[in-house]
Amino acid sequence: MSQTYQVCQWISGIRKAVLFCSSAVLVLVAPTITELPGSKLLAQSVVSQDLDAASFFQQGVMRYHRKDLQGAESAFRQALQIDPKIAPARNYLGSIMLQQNRLDAAAQEYTEAIRLNPNFGESYYNLGLALHKQGQAEAAITAYRQALIINPVIADAQYNLGLVLYEKGHSDEAIAAYQQAINLDGNNANAYFNLAIALQEQGKLEEAIAAYRQALKINPDNAVAYNNMGSLQALQGQTSEAIATYQAAISRIPKNAEAYYNLGVALYNQGEFKKASGAFKRARNQYREQGNIQQADKVEQLMQQVAQMQEPKQPQVSQASTPSQVETETPDEPVSVEQQEKPRQSDTPTQEQVNPEEVPFSWKPVPAALQ
Repeated sequence: MSQTYQVCQWISGIRKAVLFCSSAVLVLVAPTITELPGSKLLAQSVVSQDLDAASFFQQGVMRYHRKDLQGAESAFRQALQIDPKIAPARNYLGSIMLQQNRLDAAAQEYTEAIRLNPNFGESYYNLGLALHKQGQAEAAITAYRQALIINPVIADAQYNLGLVLYEKGHSDEAIAAYQQAINLDGNNANAYFNLAIALQEQGKLEEAIAAYRQALKINPDNAVAYNNMGSLQALQGQTSEAIATYQAAISRIPKNAEAYYNLGVALYNQGEFKKASGAFKRARNQYREQGNIQQADKVEQLMQQVAQMQEPKQPQVSQASTPSQVETETPDEPVSVEQQEKPRQSDTPTQEQVNPEEVPFSWKPVPAALQ
């Protein structure tokens, strides 16, 4: 179950202040549960001197990995009835509760595991997850940091620490945490993506573009990363690069309405009115297919304005003028920022020409998967 946070921030761009505002899923949709080392099928170390307790624990581990959570819970509880000091059993019980969204019970189990084994780094990490999902940000930060003190190589702890620090508005610390997560796991596309968002918020656009590029190298199906990277390139005046990025997004994800829309804006600003009109048409059609009629209508209005720009203008003669005084009417001026309306879910560059106003970047980090 995801938790969505509204993040609105004024960012000083190259030509004007642009509002970056959208729904950002910054808490794990599916919490990452760090398993005990070597416990994927059977525990590799003796957890209890009592053979019956150890046997029940082994049954619990096997049932847990077979997704039989009810059977696993029963086995772990039987093991604890015989030997109440099996800290790993408490950790597993906490993980079962967490998957069932029984957050208070999960936190209690992890806390008990830590009481039994104060050096249980995985339980501190998992406790951080439970507290994070409960909205207890400061407590989650403490738990994640303690996990990293005990075991500095838990990449997911660094990643999640970055998430909660970002939520608290500590962008510099969040960036450091994401970078450390990347150092520990260079294939974490989520960390690169969230790092780009934090850098973007600080106005470090070139660094953000580089982070988006890395995220896409690992996960080339992240539509939001394409759109955000293209928009930042446009803000930097790199219009040709932005167009190439939007085209790459469309090639990879043909139904990406936002990419078609942004491509249309970029082409318009280059004076490619016919190509822009085609891109807007595809955006409109995709919005309609998605049932987003309001967005489709807005794009339709923009298409009409583009069509007007393409219409040939006829000379107009004043009634009081002589033929030598006839002046050819100049084409309509490009529509200003203040005259435009824009979609909610795509960002457009700030250019001297047409540029829909208050279009947000879409912030949608891909959460780590449940192990």
